[in-house]
Amino acid sequence: MSKHSTPAARVVDVAVVGVGTIGSMALWALSTARRRSASTLRVLGIEQYGTVHTHGAFTGESRLFRVAAKEGRHLTPALLEARTRWLELGRLAARDLLIPAGAIHIAPSGHPDLHAALSAAEEFDLPHRHFDADDLRRQYPQFAVDHGDEGFLDELAGVVRPESAVFAASRQAQADGAEVLYNTVVTSLSPTGTGVRIETSAGAVEAGHVIVTAGPWTARLVPGLSRMLTVANFALAWFMPADISAFLPARLPGFMRDFGDMHAFGAPSIDGFSVKVSPHLHLPTVANPARRPMTLSREQLRWLGTQAQRIFPSLDPEPVRWSVHPDSQSPDSRPIIDTIGEGRISIAAGMSGNGFKFAPVWGQALADLALTGASPWQDAEFTLAHHADPVG
Repeated sequence: MSKHSTPAARVVDVAVVGVGTIGSMALWALSTARRRSASTLRVLGIEQYGTVHTHGAFTGESRLFRVAAKEGRHLTPALLEARTRWLELGRLAARDLLIPAGAIHIAPSGHPDLHAALSAAEEFDLPHRHFDADDLRRQYPQFAVDHGDEGFLDELAGVVRPESAVFAASRQAQADGAEVLYNTVVTSLSPTGTGVRIETSAGAVEAGHVIVTAGPWTARLVPGLSRMLTVANFALAWFMPADISAFLPARLPGFMRDFGDMHAFGAPSIDGFSVKVSPHLHLPTVANPARRPMTLSREQLRWLGTQAQRIFPSLDPEPVRWSVHPDSQSPDSRPIIDTIGEGRISIAAGMSGNGFKFAPVWGQALADLALTGASPWQDAEFTLAHHADPVG
């Protein structure tokens, strides 16, 4: 080879671009298929940052995990499967990834999301409890409960440790034969007659199939999706209670709290001194994740503290820490899981702050699409046709 010749492209069967929430799970699913079939499937992950970092949607210590789906009864089987896989990944990694603390939703009586989850629990015979206001005050005195409130406890739910989960899936995939290029930026994807050419900061890759799981960076790689995706920004906050023992997982489930004018979610104390309470703060959407807000104003922090005290009166209203996380947002908050580029590129995008709990199953769906072209986990409402904006 002369010093002026172009290095040969690396050749793989499947490449996963973006090894975060969904990408790490797709990589794990692909490598598991490789191991179980004793195949020579060449699987490569490409990640612009390191294994675990602070730039993506998955960071923030904990993610609420629910089984009884308020988003639609047809999603409950996917969450049951996801629970099995979270536990399996935890066993493989020897890590407590899923903290089985349950999850409670407290809201004014008749709240549609609460009753959608309650209906799913009843239909699928899931263990659960239904509380009136007096029951809630007795069982969960940490909460401020209004007259007429009701509560729904999903007993199979809990809290997932996201950084540990992404780390575990990535490491397990590599143990099963996948390779990962970290700190490598993908600059373009170009379908060819036999696959997809990937240009990266570390050279070119030729892949038979590409899975794009780039979160808020998706539209940079698939420009046609910029018509339907924006970058939403989600603020997380932690507060200190007067008595931390009442907020540990043994006594406090993961939670959602709705008032007439505010929705919040959170988790019991994992660090042993603070409680995650994240009222929904309306932050502007952006087209480029590099332009997302990186901090919060004093006014925004005061609002978060006021709302946190509405939920738990014993909290000190000053956040002990906070962070802002980007995610790709679809118009109807439903995920996009589909193929483009004559079936050679699979995409998962538009998780809209609601994808982490499903991640092992959506990762399996992408692996299925790459290997067989179809998946039982790909619902019709996830397709580009459903989103009425075909691309590719």
